[in-house]
Amino acid sequence: MKTRLMASACGAALLGMLSVGSAHAQDNVLACLITKTDTNPFFVKMKEGAEAKAEELGVELRSYAGRIDGDHESQVQAIESCIADNADGILITASDTSSIVSSVQQARDAGILVIALDTPLDPVDAADATFATDNFLAGELIGQWAAATLGAEAENARIAFLNLTPSQPTVDVLRNQGFMSGFGIDLADPNVIGDESDPRIVGHDVTNGNEEGGRTAMENLLQQDPTINVVHTINEPAAAGAYEALRAVGRENDVLIVSVDGGCPGVQNVIDGVIGATSQQYPLQMAALGIEAIANYAADGTLPEPTEGKDFFDTGVQLVTDAPVDGVPSIDTTEGMELCWG
Repeated sequence: MKTRLMASACGAALLGMLSVGSAHAQDNVLACLITKTDTNPFFVKMKEGAEAKAEELGVELRSYAGRIDGDHESQVQAIESCIADNADGILITASDTSSIVSSVQQARDAGILVIALDTPLDPVDAADATFATDNFLAGELIGQWAAATLGAEAENARIAFLNLTPSQPTVDVLRNQGFMSGFGIDLADPNVIGDESDPRIVGHDVTNGNEEGGRTAMENLLQQDPTINVVHTINEPAAAGAYEALRAVGRENDVLIVSVDGGCPGVQNVIDGVIGATSQQYPLQMAALGIEAIANYAADGTLPEPTEGKDFFDTGVQLVTDAPVDGVPSIDTTEGMELCWG
């Protein structure tokens, strides 16, 4: 039986130079990657990062994905397959961060290292470690940017929230609540979407993280209030859908859309004026670090410890915009395109 360990080795470094220590090439090491979907560019790039690092280190990789964002049952089945195959480690971006915990515990009880990627489990220590974007900060950056861009008119904003799924808590909650914090909205319970009383909030709808969902959600919210002028979206595919809905009613030029991801199509949408600003995260690095961690664990039982002051290993986030504002650190789209993915 493999030894079950909690995170406990080295610290994080700067973006692009992150390291979890010297990865050991291993024979007969089996890793599983379980993503929310295999179509979203974020998860496509995550898989590429895992595959490249697995090939480099001689780790066997098996990949699984839900049919759509929110497909919890497919992820449960994937974990069961990894347990049956006696995997050494599992990397997972959970669709339902609390419901998946019992399945994750079964894997850990079987001696399998479980690392959450991007989306912390609930509770976070249900996984052995988490490699993730600081998703609250990602939301906070675009909230600060939107408020500063509007200036005095931020007090009169009409805000639509295009979220992921009804499931809470998840990365969706962190981005949503981060945006509100950055924009100056009282969060009430920061672990819950929708309990806020700020009159500037028009409403929330879900998108399943894709363009079609973003378009439908935006149409629904415009029916509630056609004067919406700020849109927060869970990711860039949802933002692209929201833009199409706004364009259909002639509102595409007078609504501020902000998002999170930093994929190449999303950064191009910032260049094209579809999105005002996006928070860029780094999925390839996330997955590569996860494979390294599994290889190290198989070799000597070591794991990286969380970033100082956080309960996860922070893989970095940067605001991308061509309309910078004072007090909010950002990079422009030229640099964003150099760092983008997808």
